[in-house]
Amino acid sequence: MQCASDPLPTRLLKDTVDLLAPFITTLFNKSLASGMFPAVFKSAYITPRLKKASLDPADVKSYRPISNLPVLSKTLVAHQLIEHLNLWSLLPDAQSVYRANHSTETAVLRVLSDILDALDRGDFAVLTLLDLSAAFDTVDHVTLLRRLKTTYGITGTALVWFTSYLHERKLSVRYRGSSILPKNPSALGSGTLTSNF
Repeated sequence: MQCASDPLPTRLLKDTVDLLAPFITTLFNKSLASGMFPAVFKSAYITPRLKKASLDPADVKSYRPISNLPVLSKTLVAHQLIEHLNLWSLLPDAQSVYRANHSTETAVLRVLSDILDALDRGDFAVLTLLDLSAAFDTVDHVTLLRRLKTTYGITGTALVWFTSYLHERKLSVRYRGSSILPKNPSALGSGTLTSNF
């Protein structure tokens, strides 16, 4: 999805990728080698969206904050991390997100298959669902960095790079064409973002 801070439209980026790829590659390589995530990629625009059409649009609690980062920011982080996790087979077999040839459909098929297998064996099947859609907003960054190191083997400059990625992030809330800077930007990390719309 296009971000307001992107220097050019995503469509134009895709159309000119052959020309821009050498410059983007240089930027990415310098970022990774130095352990510094580009500050320009740390600015997010938060767009409030109604959780359900039936909710009261005048109530702030009816909205879900959708964070939108620059396209190159997401490309840089996702590509490097997924490549590392795939190289060392660190992703759980049942994980569908961020994996090639996997989707929500493969996740549903896996759950359905497990339930049908249990029923075919004459066992009982119980399904418990837990919504963790906003889990990243509540993750403690110190704990996350420690897990990246101990569980996923990310150390040295790569760990410094992830630390740089998580620190000194900036955000503004965009609603009906206006931008609102939150009084306490650190609130984003705790999963609470309050503002009068």
